[in-house]
Amino acid sequence: MLIQSELNNRSAEMVSGIPTGSRELFDEARHLLKSDLESLMARAADIRDGHWGRAVTYSRKAFVPLTNMCRDTCAYCTFVKHPDHPDANIMSPDQVLATARKGEAKGCKELLFSLGEKPELRYDKARKALSLLGYESMTDYLAAMCALVLAETSMLPHVNAGTLSDEELAKLRLVSVSMGMMLETTSRRLTGKGGAHHACPDKVPLQRLRTLERAGQRKVPFTTGLLIGIGETWAERIEALHAINDSHARHGHIQEVIIQNFQTKPDIAMASHPEPSLEDMLRTIAAARIILSPDISLQAPPNLSARHIAYLDAGINDWGGISPVTIDFINPQHAWPQIEALAESCKTSGFALKERLPIYPAYLQQGSDYLSPKLQDRIAAMAAGNGLAREQRHLTQGE
Repeated sequence: MLIQSELNNRSAEMVSGIPTGSRELFDEARHLLKSDLESLMARAADIRDGHWGRAVTYSRKAFVPLTNMCRDTCAYCTFVKHPDHPDANIMSPDQVLATARKGEAKGCKELLFSLGEKPELRYDKARKALSLLGYESMTDYLAAMCALVLAETSMLPHVNAGTLSDEELAKLRLVSVSMGMMLETTSRRLTGKGGAHHACPDKVPLQRLRTLERAGQRKVPFTTGLLIGIGETWAERIEALHAINDSHARHGHIQEVIIQNFQTKPDIAMASHPEPSLEDMLRTIAAARIILSPDISLQAPPNLSARHIAYLDAGINDWGGISPVTIDFINPQHAWPQIEALAESCKTSGFALKERLPIYPAYLQQGSDYLSPKLQDRIAAMAAGNGLAREQRHLTQGE
């Protein structure tokens, strides 16, 4: 990474109150990049141990890809289908419930709704498909499906709906226990021609940062994170971590940050783009743990690296959602690890695997500040005294 070049070429300007290109940021980035990796990881692990101990958590989930249509066309995405593609789809209410019930039968607590962003604003076919279901916006349909799941099952909705207005956040907060949106990067360069986010209106960093702020103002327990290896510089990663941390300092709502590695796929525009190395991931995870407030959970996906157990040494305390019933629709070529096998690997590394709910204990304990009143009793009944899942199914039976 050409840190010195960045120091010479980027000016100190402000984006939503967040300094970009400042000498202090680049000095920190240079230090983190040049530090001995083993020492950096040890420092991060000490921070993790001091706040989270030697337990590493996961959420047992089922995955609902509500629609794979999207108005954005990210160069690394294989999930999204153009409305003319034969696989373009909006799931029906019956399909949503069927997935929820499969998850329920396998002891899942989280129902993760993931969907393309606002396809109805770009494509007539998406608008017509929504209209046939009785809705004008994908957000309204998402809220209705969350309400349906709450009424018909014991599952807890977590929604990844991308950028949201204040009104949309308020609507979804009533029917979900937590929400998420990957910041991915604060690099505006990547929205230019040839960049990973070219012609993607929802991936403009300012729009992502505004959603983070709105979620904080609405007291939404929120997940965000970085996508590593899509063309961002090391300094831009550090900048993005500070942007997240600054929003959390203002509102206290960031319950977890994901450090996710770019994965190449044959049918994407970035098919020949190099993937980040394990060392790159370990350094970024360690830097994240050092920069972020200790109370923010740090997560990395276990299915996107064969050597994911090494992430524990870099300071993570969470594996994210793992499903015994549905694939990873965002990275379908990478199977989830078997939960019992993951528990054994964690044990060998000196960690106890624990199942959590999609809302973290600290936010559950604050009750109505971070939860819709209608959801409080439901979640409390599923939680143990420590705020984790009352039922730790991976400890008692196999799949």
